[in-house]
Amino acid sequence: MIRNIIFDIGNVLTDFRWREFLEDKGFDEAMVERIAQASVLTPLWNEVDRGVWEEEKLIQEFCRMDPEIAPEIRRAYGNVKGIVTKREYAIPWIQELRNKGYQVYFLSNFSYKVYVECKDALDFLPYMDGGILSYQEQVIKPDAEIYRRLMEKYSLKAEESVFIDDTMRNVKAAEALGIYGICFRDKEQAEKELKSLGVDIG
Repeated sequence: MIRNIIFDIGNVLTDFRWREFLEDKGFDEAMVERIAQASVLTPLWNEVDRGVWEEEKLIQEFCRMDPEIAPEIRRAYGNVKGIVTKREYAIPWIQELRNKGYQVYFLSNFSYKVYVECKDALDFLPYMDGGILSYQEQVIKPDAEIYRRLMEKYSLKAEESVFIDDTMRNVKAAEALGIYGICFRDKEQAEKELKSLGVDIG
């Protein structure tokens, strides 16, 4: 029996809109692509979420990827408000699940900077029973360790838990530990899959 619903945050409970964020800063399509190729689309972005490196070191590394656009990279990431935005269904969905008696948690790759500067998009966190953001633990999905830490922290049983994430490799990592997994496409699809697992929906 499922007792615990574990949510990823980006592109599940919020929109991670890096492309629109860069466009909002006034960069044209070509510059958006160049900045992305030097930052969010590189393995370096994992270090943003891991929370081990200082912010300036990360910016320097992004700039090293494409030195010609160093000023643009610094302008892009000086403030990241708007890179993550809220989805209006997040709080009602969480409340509905909790009202049905389920424990609701979050497990997300998330940086401290985005957490601080996009706090308005995370207004659902107080409605949840707890969770882990990767920067707090300095470990990121799909590393099995971050799943184990969540399970141990809240004394959760894998066979009573389901993890919802928009990235299949993260779902597979959870399933390898005995946690049920759902690869999120949209709320309707996720609810249908939750229902198939016996979760009381609607």
